[in-house]
Amino acid sequence: MWAPDYVTRARLKDYVSIADPIDDAEIDIAITAASRTVDNHTHRQFGQVAAQARTYTATYDRHLNVWRIVIDDLGDITGLTIQAPGGAITAHSLHPRNALTKGQVYEEIRVPPSSPVTPTGDEGELTITAPWGWPAIPTAVVLATQLQASRLLTRRDSPYGVAGSPQDGSEMRLLARVDPDVEVVLRPYVRHWWAA
Repeated sequence: MWAPDYVTRARLKDYVSIADPIDDAEIDIAITAASRTVDNHTHRQFGQVAAQARTYTATYDRHLNVWRIVIDDLGDITGLTIQAPGGAITAHSLHPRNALTKGQVYEEIRVPPSSPVTPTGDEGELTITAPWGWPAIPTAVVLATQLQASRLLTRRDSPYGVAGSPQDGSEMRLLARVDPDVEVVLRPYVRHWWAA
């Protein structure tokens, strides 16, 4: 599923110590909102779809001497095909190197100019078919979603964005950005999209 919720209701309820079903609707809303907050913060989503065709444009990189195709996240290369107007491209490399062994995904395909079939750089000329996305939701994403969702649940009991009590020394302002711990946990997963 593309852009799923990254934590289950049961897991979040256990995390925030809620046993009754009274707040289930609010919990579901917080989970979905927190999951999309994670997506927005990382500039990617962590679901996966069955193999589907998508179109891409290649750009030639003179420094690397290769055609570069910036793609959506690719965590499973089963059935990967790259079709150009001149035929199938089979001589290519996936980047970053060793991404899958490091718990990451591929973000780019490179085609050397020596390939029997190469892109031309025309807009949307390449059709790439693959099971796009992440094969499993990373543990750090689950944790970040739990943290952010629990913060959203706390927000309803914190008027004007302030939780805790100044008398007890536990006052905390709920900022209009992701929780600082969420930011730290997600740092390795933030995708930087570069303009060609």
